[in-house]
Amino acid sequence: MASLKERFGQRLRDIRQERRMTQEQFAELLGISVDFLSLIERGNSAPSFEMIDVFSAQLGIPVTALFTFADDLPRKPTRK
Repeated sequence: MASLKERFGQRLRDIRQERRMTQEQFAELLGISVDFLSLIERGNSAPSFEMIDVFSAQLGIPVTALFTFADDLPRKPTRK
């Protein structure tokens, strides 16, 4: 299983892609450098709690939405 940093980075990348934003646009919105955003998205770095609060506010989503990972969601049963 991926680490929390990797899962958080993938979630942030998913949000960025859903909004059809480049890393440059997204980094500017979040108030961070493109290099730092890239490190976060790859799971090499993690933002501070203070930065997570800023991300939440800038994105207009609750903090919990940043930690809602696709692999945590219940899966629909498959039909046989």
